[in-house]
Amino acid sequence: MLKKKKLGTQGLEVSQLGLGCMGMSQSYGAPDQAESIATIHHAIELGVTFFDTAEVYGPYTNEELLGMALKGKRDQVVLATKFGFLIEKGKMQGVTSKPDHIRQAVEGSLKRLQTDHIDLLYQHRVDPKVPIEEVIETMAQLVKEGKVRYLGLSEASVETIRKAHRIHPISALQSEYSLWERGLEKNIIPLLHQLKIGLVPFSPLGRGFLTGVVNRAEEYPETDYRRTDPRFQGKNYDDNVRITAIIREIAQSKKATPAQIAIAWLLHKEPNCVPIPGTKKRLYLEENVKATQIALSPSEMEKLGQTFHEGATAGPRYSPTQMAMVDK
Repeated sequence: MLKKKKLGTQGLEVSQLGLGCMGMSQSYGAPDQAESIATIHHAIELGVTFFDTAEVYGPYTNEELLGMALKGKRDQVVLATKFGFLIEKGKMQGVTSKPDHIRQAVEGSLKRLQTDHIDLLYQHRVDPKVPIEEVIETMAQLVKEGKVRYLGLSEASVETIRKAHRIHPISALQSEYSLWERGLEKNIIPLLHQLKIGLVPFSPLGRGFLTGVVNRAEEYPETDYRRTDPRFQGKNYDDNVRITAIIREIAQSKKATPAQIAIAWLLHKEPNCVPIPGTKKRLYLEENVKATQIALSPSEMEKLGQTFHEGATAGPRYSPTQMAMVDK
């Protein structure tokens, strides 16, 4: 069984590895509802208690999937979801965190998740038009009403985190962090330590690149997110394949998979973080969970860290449009 970890100081406790559910409904190939539900059930059997979704995944269909899958099992899990995007005609049209939208989004999430409370509510992206203090005050009121238990932020800057935490304790920051995306280490992670805020890294496997089973962008279907990912394109792809060789080398020496080494590195590097690798298949779920049992030596950690130093990965992690929505 997986160990438990605490996120923040308010009492939120989760399994040391969570399950990112976005890919069950969008971005990475065709959905398979039956296998996705079986994967969610198997995750609970393996000791995973932390499940991550958002209203924009689908949109809406990912929360509906989790609501179905967790019937009769709700009290065994910690549910995290997110608001913060304007969704019109089934598509994301930008960011919004107006108080009335937050309340509308939460009511919708509660209905789709078939629950009376959200364990961890994140602001998905910071809205520059709405002061973060106003956003957190609205979220804090939802805590008082019993509709939400703990608060989180996603892809937020140092300044935003500080301002938010002054209004109400923030239990977790969800941001991209992995071997090939280490931008949090200079300023964000030290702040999280200082304020005792938990870190929930998404895309700990580099959107699949760190698994060692990866194609060029143009080889993915039009609907696959990776088709537009700069790190999967052209020379960036070639350069990134080269630097991932060290992961494959260490994995081979330990009779493990590259994915397991990438997750193990995160757990060793930042012991208080809770990665949420995404998968919609039981096979990969089992592989990811076994990563918690892999020990990396100081020399192996050093090799990996030196190879994947900040800036080593070729290409930006998002397109210019997506990067514009990341709080700086």
